Amino acid sequence: NSAEHGPYPHLTDFPFLFLAGDITQKGYEKKRSKLIGAYLPQPPGVDQALPQERRTPVTPSSSSRYHRRRSSGSRDERYRSDVHTEAVQAALAKHKERKMAVPMPSKRRSLVVQTSMDAYTPPDTSSGSEDEGSVQGDSQGTPTSSQGSINMEHWISQAIHGSTTSTTSSSSTQSGGSGAAHRLADVMAQTHIENHSAPPDVTTYTSEHSIQVERPQGSTARVAPKYGNAELMETGDGVPVSSRVSAKIQQLVNTLKRPKRPPLREFFVDDFEELLEVQQPDPNQPKPEGAQMLAMRGEQLGVVTNWPPSLEAALQRWGTISPKAPCLTTMDTNGKPLYILTYGKLWTRSMKVAYNILHKLGTKQEPMVRPGDRVTLVFPNNDPAAFMVAFYGCLLAEVVPVPIEVPLTRKDAGSQQIGFLLGSCGVTVALTSDACHKGLPKSPTGEIPQFKGWPKLLWFVTESKHLSKPPRDWFPHIKDANNDTAYIEYKTCKDGSVLGVTVTRIALLTHCQALTQACGYTEAETIVNVLDFKKDVGLWHGILTSVMNMMHVISIPYSLMKVNPLSWIQKVCQYKAKVACVKSRDMHWALVAHRDQRDINLSSLRMLIVADGANPWSISSCDAFLNVFQSKGLRQEVICPCASSPEALTVAIRRPTDDSNQPPGRGVLSMHGLTYGVIRVDSEEKLSVLTVQDVGLVMPGAIMCSVKPDGVPQLCKTDEIGELCVCAIATGTSYYGLSGMTKNTFEVFPMTSSGGPITEYPFIRTGLLGFIGPGGLVFVIGKMDGLMVVSGRRHNADDIVATALAVEPMKFVYRGRIAVFSVSVLHDERIVIVAEQRPDSTEEDSFQWMSRVLQAIDSIHQVGVYCLALVPANTLPKTPLGGIHLSETKQLFLEGSLHPCNVLMCPHTCVTNLPKPRQKQPEIGPASVMVGNLVSGKRIAQASGRDLGQIEDNDQARKFLFLSEVLQWRAQTTPDHVLYTLLNCRGTIANSLTCVQLHKRAEKIAVMLMERGHLQDGDHVALVYPPGIDLIAAFYGCLYAGCVPITVRPPHPQNIATTLPTVKMIVEVSRSACLMTTQLICKLLRSREAAAAVDIRTWPPVLDTDDLPKKRPAQIYKPSNPETLAYLDFSVSTTGMLAGVKMSHAATSAFCRSIKLQCELYPSREVAICLDPYCGLGFVLWCLCSVYSGHQSILIPPSELETNPALWLLAVSQYKVRDTFCSYSVMELCTKGLGSQTESLKARGLDLSRVRTCVVVAEERPRIALTQSFSKLFKDLGLHPRAVSTSLGCRVNLAICLQGTSGPDPTTVYVDMRALRHDRVRLVERGSPHSLPLMESGKILPGVRIIIANPETKGPLGDSHLGEIWVHSTHNASGYFTIYGDESLQSDHFNSRLSFGDTQTIWARTGYLGFLRRTELTDANGERHDALYVVGALDEAMELRGMRYHPIDIETSVIRAHKSITECAVFTWTNLLVVVVELDGSEQEALDLVPLVTNVVLEEHYLIVGVVVVVDIGVIPINSRGEKQRMHLRDGFLADQLDPIYVAYNM
Repeated sequence: NSAEHGPYPHLTDFPFLFLAGDITQKGYEKKRSKLIGAYLPQPPGVDQALPQERRTPVTPSSSSRYHRRRSSGSRDERYRSDVHTEAVQAALAKHKERKMAVPMPSKRRSLVVQTSMDAYTPPDTSSGSEDEGSVQGDSQGTPTSSQGSINMEHWISQAIHGSTTSTTSSSSTQSGGSGAAHRLADVMAQTHIENHSAPPDVTTYTSEHSIQVERPQGSTARVAPKYGNAELMETGDGVPVSSRVSAKIQQLVNTLKRPKRPPLREFFVDDFEELLEVQQPDPNQPKPEGAQMLAMRGEQLGVVTNWPPSLEAALQRWGTISPKAPCLTTMDTNGKPLYILTYGKLWTRSMKVAYNILHKLGTKQEPMVRPGDRVTLVFPNNDPAAFMVAFYGCLLAEVVPVPIEVPLTRKDAGSQQIGFLLGSCGVTVALTSDACHKGLPKSPTGEIPQFKGWPKLLWFVTESKHLSKPPRDWFPHIKDANNDTAYIEYKTCKDGSVLGVTVTRIALLTHCQALTQACGYTEAETIVNVLDFKKDVGLWHGILTSVMNMMHVISIPYSLMKVNPLSWIQKVCQYKAKVACVKSRDMHWALVAHRDQRDINLSSLRMLIVADGANPWSISSCDAFLNVFQSKGLRQEVICPCASSPEALTVAIRRPTDDSNQPPGRGVLSMHGLTYGVIRVDSEEKLSVLTVQDVGLVMPGAIMCSVKPDGVPQLCKTDEIGELCVCAIATGTSYYGLSGMTKNTFEVFPMTSSGGPITEYPFIRTGLLGFIGPGGLVFVIGKMDGLMVVSGRRHNADDIVATALAVEPMKFVYRGRIAVFSVSVLHDERIVIVAEQRPDSTEEDSFQWMSRVLQAIDSIHQVGVYCLALVPANTLPKTPLGGIHLSETKQLFLEGSLHPCNVLMCPHTCVTNLPKPRQKQPEIGPASVMVGNLVSGKRIAQASGRDLGQIEDNDQARKFLFLSEVLQWRAQTTPDHVLYTLLNCRGTIANSLTCVQLHKRAEKIAVMLMERGHLQDGDHVALVYPPGIDLIAAFYGCLYAGCVPITVRPPHPQNIATTLPTVKMIVEVSRSACLMTTQLICKLLRSREAAAAVDIRTWPPVLDTDDLPKKRPAQIYKPSNPETLAYLDFSVSTTGMLAGVKMSHAATSAFCRSIKLQCELYPSREVAICLDPYCGLGFVLWCLCSVYSGHQSILIPPSELETNPALWLLAVSQYKVRDTFCSYSVMELCTKGLGSQTESLKARGLDLSRVRTCVVVAEERPRIALTQSFSKLFKDLGLHPRAVSTSLGCRVNLAICLQGTSGPDPTTVYVDMRALRHDRVRLVERGSPHSLPLMESGKILPGVRIIIANPETKGPLGDSHLGEIWVHSTHNASGYFTIYGDESLQSDHFNSRLSFGDTQTIWARTGYLGFLRRTELTDANGERHDALYVVGALDEAMELRGMRYHPIDIETSVIRAHKSITECAVFTWTNLLVVVVELDGSEQEALDLVPLVTNVVLEEHYLIVGVVVVVDIGVIPINSRGEKQRMHLRDGFLADQLDPIYVAYNM
């Protein structure tokens, strides 16, 4: 029985059901200790059930300390309950033993400073609150007077418990720490409570004295599995202990090491084999067992003979027969009566308003307002009289009033939605008062501006003095109540949209009659109203029903309540009021302010209507209030909670009785049961309970039932929670203008289990969750709007708020400034808590509080909190009455503009529906792979470019084996042919070289090397030159002298400290015997800055080529064998490895020939090159190709584009170039720098229509977004979109693919990203979910063969598999050149063989993952074209959850997540995913990014981010090729060198 009654008024604050028995203080103590004793640490030897639990005795000092803490400040009374607080504290006490181990986020100083005291204004208590807000400054914390230091709350608890000891027995639960979360059930495993899986405590890890035993010995309780995916976070070794960051990560990893529950059998398929787990119902979950409920009928609505036929008729009656009777008394802020409105004045003024609305707006022929039209009423909360006159004026004129809040600013939270409502109601006139009209924002011309989203309104002031008198013969038409609309009440939905509920005249009258009957109203009674009179209970009792019964309403404005919270009680005494309408917060404020005033007497009250009685947490206010004021004549039966909803008006109200022996109904319900929608009256053993009070009986003339909250409206069972539905005349009839929503809410036909409707009349959904208990008592346990369904269990936002506030609330969080809502991430609701923190709380404090809130919610609700955010005081969006605007807060959170000052995300604990980690299958044997591929019709993935041997062309250079010979031959046959032209930043020619000039220059350099450098043939020479002509001459000089050149990027003069060590390293690793450079760089290498960066004494001899000898060498060196070394190519990979490869003379010539054939290069051609000439294809194009093919190279150093971004494209246009090469950084510079200048460039004659090929030279997956935006941007300047393509090179082969002149255009395919993670290639349509566009990396060069192999087993793969690209070609490099001589790596990368199939061919492994696709296109030679797609580098790929992820994919998602994220890089550390984002915005936005980054990576990649690091722009290092250096970044992060703005460690 959920409503057992026991006559113990002084124990009513104890929200647990007491059975008859010992009601003494001792009995109370006994119950209490039984209830929470199990959670309190006990002295040794007290209880042997938990053998290894360590205990701490309760000491008096800790008790008193707790006591003092407890008594500092008032908690939000809506959610206050001493025992709930103690339950929370007790639950937290279990966590006390071990030290807190959540890694605290690190913040940059500037971010911390922002929370200093003077930067804050205390929360604005002046804007009123509907549900919350604080009254007096001093109730916030510090007592104002000496006797005030014994704070109210302490005083009340003493009054309630009769002794101070009672509140202190849970004392030791306060301080610090927390521990491994033992499930609540463990403690009581001997008892037979149904078990539930509790979430793990995410905030700590157990130290060495952790508890090995999962539960007490001998108990048979089933150990429920925990949730979380913690076991995946194994930690790696080698964490540098010195580093603060890695220590924190280590801490995080340890925190997350937690057993995961066993995998579940069933999944739903998310379109591929990557399956999201579906939450399976727990077989032990409670299920409803009762019979089907019966609809509950209220008493007959007995129409009394003298009830008026309509509300206007009532007004007319009282206005004419008792014109002097007082109708409404308004108060000023001092509590003095400001104005008394009599029934006579109300009648005459309303008539005046009615006449003026109908006849004085617009013209006689075209009146602005006709009967039936809607007008809005905009009146402030302190002017009920003006509102009442306007409202009745509308009723008399038969126009429909739409009361709304006064818009304070143009962008009030939610004001836009109100505007949409007015627009959809077709409102054109706003009635308002003089004072309000003056206070509205005005434009300079005195116009009232149109508010955002509002229709154009005519503002009409209704004060009598502004209106014309109606003619004597004019009279309003007063008829009986009918089905016309009487008024529209606005309602704000969960998503922030505003709907208008229409109430007809008959419903309005019937509702007044039902209230009159239920409340027993009689003529001329006095009623005190503290509620908002514009809507809901305040309107129904204080404006409408009062007039029907000629009652006198004393209206207490909100502003008076803030100054004097006792004002309403004083008015009850002063006017001997029979009825008062309040909310629980008004009762709470009165308690807080009450200082034993002697003259208070509440015996006149026969009814105290508690308007928010439907909030289950109002019960504690009612109880505490009764306790204190019982001695002042307040009787228990006077307190009448009611439940209401905008759609169904008054749903239920407790009737005032004279029988004080009939105590109200109570239910102590198991919170765990409620999450499954089941009512279980709880034995008092458990902490997680909800105590509810009844809200009385069904309304007269109504029928009520409860139906399942979702799906078909089926009647609930008697022990099931459902949505309450009402069938009555006295309800709203529709949402104005929304027929579909109206049907779902106002036209519901509840079904019986057999499938038939229970009546032929429609019911209305009230939006309240509850049940009808014994004796027809209605119980409400929450609102549909506050419902959050997490993994199939229902939680109510109000309950979560209550628990959060019970954790030492006054210290950190402002009362009532806390918002709880859910966001949908990865197919489930996730709980978010946002609270305003006090300006004086420290980082440590806040963080400690946050982790305790998590533990408390975890223990009491068994649900994880996804995100907990603290914002600075007074920054959450407010509703017009000062409460928190929930939907607006959620909106800000989701769009990343909430600007929190602290964030704690717990995705590891909450997200339990991730797909299973991939289990690698044991490899299948080679033969079966071959057979399998044949059977399924898949090709082995291989392809090749044209065969070099079979191409007939008149290539003169072919007859020479060595490039040095080709140059000599060109110098003789075409001496004056220009090979190279170098442009400066103005686009003019800085320098050029003909064949003979280059030859002569090279000869002089060779002499210099031999004579000044004393070098032998085969010696290595480092060439440190800026991009230009000197570099080319020095290269050929080395060849002429028989030396091996190594091109090295010179140090950056502004950044010697970081660039010079790389130069030094290459020089040393390449064993250069000498270094050649210009005079300028020569000085730089020996400068003081250089000495600070490296040891300058160990440079090899430096030769300055600015002054060359005048003589020619005796002879030019000719190598003996084409396989000898021509040059070394050094490059730093993205993972930070310096690798030099050896290029033989044969490979160099083959390379040049391959490019010549692919690009059709002849001496008559011109090619523009805007690349760095230090390694890879960039070097080959800059230095070698022109000499081999004889074409003219126009050289544009990329650094010149920084001063003149249009340089490259202007050169291409001016020289009518058909083929051009650039890098991604160049392309990005043009896209960003010239985006807005295309018109002016067109005017300057820039024309790109002649370009056949524009190739981006790259060693990565093509950046399709960049190439596409480049093509789009320059399309207007004639650039053919098909001209842009990319190439692919790597260390083992500097160019594998390159888009040539002939052959098909590059193709783009869309692949399924989830399949890629499993190394499978599945093509999908463009725009399908999880699709990833990939562009072909150019055409395979002549002489190159490619195969896709499994990087682990080295077996060949089929077409549909992602594998490593292996390459066989005459221009492969011949091996690594390193000091270390790592032979295994050498043979593996350069001399690999397949493990089956063609095991003879020797392949080089590129280290890139990709796949081949045979397309429908045909190549130049008529065969079908094979396209190669690169997905990413093998050593960049991250293995997480058994799947392969490419950083770029995650980074792309993250950059899209928020407009302020400009760049992103990700890496893993000990299996944690670390996301670094660059913030382009104020540092206050840093914390906004944490939830957004976490969400997007979960949604799109099914990964949980471990650490989010927010840094300044430019922190992510990028190499010369424009690639991110993720490993450098990782090292910098771990060594604590990034100076991040914020680091968040996700739990």
